[in-house]
Amino acid sequence: MARPARTPEPFFADKNRAFWWLQSAGWAGYFTLRTLSGLANNMGLLFIVPSALATATGYSLTLLMAASYRRLLLAKPFWTWTVSITLLVSASAAFSMIEVWANATFYRPGSHPEGAQFLGAILLDFAVLAAWSALYYATNFYLKLEAQTDQLEKLEGQASAAQLAMLRYQLNPHFLFNTLNSISTLVLLKQTDRANMMLSRLSSFLRYTLANEPLSQVTLAQEVETLKLYLEIEKMRFEERLRAHFDVDPRVAGTRLPSLLLQPLVENAIKYAVTPQEEGADISVVARLAGDRVQIDVTDTGPGLNEGVARSTSSTGVGLANARDRLAQAFGPRHRFEAQPGPGGGFVVTIEIPVESVSKEPA
Repeated sequence: MARPARTPEPFFADKNRAFWWLQSAGWAGYFTLRTLSGLANNMGLLFIVPSALATATGYSLTLLMAASYRRLLLAKPFWTWTVSITLLVSASAAFSMIEVWANATFYRPGSHPEGAQFLGAILLDFAVLAAWSALYYATNFYLKLEAQTDQLEKLEGQASAAQLAMLRYQLNPHFLFNTLNSISTLVLLKQTDRANMMLSRLSSFLRYTLANEPLSQVTLAQEVETLKLYLEIEKMRFEERLRAHFDVDPRVAGTRLPSLLLQPLVENAIKYAVTPQEEGADISVVARLAGDRVQIDVTDTGPGLNEGVARSTSSTGVGLANARDRLAQAFGPRHRFEAQPGPGGGFVVTIEIPVESVSKEPA
């Protein structure tokens, strides 16, 4: 049985290993280019020796510089720049002295450099070490910025998850209190069978809400089954005044959406359409494909909007606002949410989400 391919580890996952790889590769390239340049200028094979000494010198000096730079990364900018430039000039001078001595000793044995002559190569060596220093700082600042970005994304994800959890737990519990009051009334009236039935349905509904994680998504079919369970509880309170209808296209039954997204909308319809009317109202949940999107309509035959009264649960501020915020958290700008009076009266809430959220079940 073939083993699954391992995901390659990022190059900078181990910063120490990455440094040694880059350090060795960089100075190996320096030695190669320097040697090839000398050979191309007919300086003979002996030029390899001073080139090797210069490379070893640069390699060693940059190791010492790296040890100092590592601490300077944490210092204030003024000290970082001042000490870095001082180290760079000092290292360039030392580099030039060793390089000039190596060339005089192995390539021009008769020459004896003195005084300022040892700084004859300082400009070239300064350029090499300055480039190395710039690359060192640029790489470390990039890694630091990347780490901060990852941490910021993690914090934003945690904040988003916390907000989703808060919205999920905000669901208006007034139906729970009403249900418990109804159960209490049924017990007082000694209608134990109805009380037991209502308590059983309430237990099933609460078990579902507690079993699902606040951040989880469910299929539309599961959401509808939960709505039916919720409406069975409410129907025992309102009886024939509450008339629920469902029309879900089988093609969108696998659509994934935040759990209990539609429950506040139906609860809102019960509060503003069923409760105030003696004859009650019809509540319909319709889901269908609309081009490349899934459209869900929650409508009622209530009185619609009263003047100056918004269609939301006033006690806790959830309802339409809760659903809108949860959709924004789950789908961002890829969703549509509209709440408005219905064309023939009543009230309609329309939700559109991407068709990509439809789960693809294996055939």
